[in-house]
Amino acid sequence: MELLIDNKDGNVWDVSDIATDISYRTSRIGKASSLEFTIIDQGIYQNKKFKYQNGDIVRFKDGSNNVFLGYIFKLETGLNGEAKILAYDQMRYLNVSHTYKFEKMAATQIIQKIAKDFELKVGSLDDTAYKIPALLFDNKTLFDMICESLDKTLIANTTNFVFFDDFGKLTLRNTSDMKYGFMIGEGSLMTDYTYSKSIDDDTYNQIVLYKDNKKSGKRETFKIKDSNTIKKWGLLQLYQNVDEKLNTAQINDMLTRLIAVKNRENRTMKIEAIGDFRLRAGMYVNIYIERFGINKFFLVDECTHKKSGANHTMSLELRLV
Repeated sequence: MELLIDNKDGNVWDVSDIATDISYRTSRIGKASSLEFTIIDQGIYQNKKFKYQNGDIVRFKDGSNNVFLGYIFKLETGLNGEAKILAYDQMRYLNVSHTYKFEKMAATQIIQKIAKDFELKVGSLDDTAYKIPALLFDNKTLFDMICESLDKTLIANTTNFVFFDDFGKLTLRNTSDMKYGFMIGEGSLMTDYTYSKSIDDDTYNQIVLYKDNKKSGKRETFKIKDSNTIKKWGLLQLYQNVDEKLNTAQINDMLTRLIAVKNRENRTMKIEAIGDFRLRAGMYVNIYIERFGINKFFLVDECTHKKSGANHTMSLELRLV
């Protein structure tokens, strides 16, 4: 393990041997990755020049695996001589608000535009292909803009992408290309689990789209529903507006795609397992639990690694897709 703090003034400090309670968190949607750890602040043998402050660069490696590259955002010290440090990766800078209008641009192009305007470093960005007709954001966070563009891409071509910072570079990958190379389950890494099926969050069996016709002064509505799941679950309706420039055929196509994505149970699983820093949110992982007949790939929504001494565990929040 290697944990370094770079003061940006030529001094780089190796705190690997004095760091404890390391926690590394990644999320699939809308959050920067974080690294938290505790160090001894007033050790007898510490170099007198040793310092750390907000904005310093933090780099964390596990063997040859590049895990985290980010910046200190919070410091907490006390009389016990310990300091707690919280760092976020580059995506933390996407929390700022701005106003943008995008026309006929793919999500990939939107990310490129935002990264250039805000001087963020970019790595490999997969081509999302789908050109979004129009997006207008007024005083919205950059994160919200990017997430909405990826949501519209998912609805349009049923392709899921994950946006994350890969050791200091903004990265966009097709989730189908991100598979963890080992099975997790009974007899393999897993130490505990919980499994749930829900229609309480983001499940809809009736979709109503509307647009306001400025010429006629009337509101036009378009609807699609699934009578079978309405009978089972009751009526769960999604009601939202669409761009007035869309024609009837385009709106009906959107309805078909939305009902395909939304009209289903959300099956989630939480796994406790032996840690492996190669696994992060946005990846697929094969889960095997014989009791429920589960031997499927789940998408990792949240991943939290905890390392203290030689003990390394991870908690996974998963979504079956």
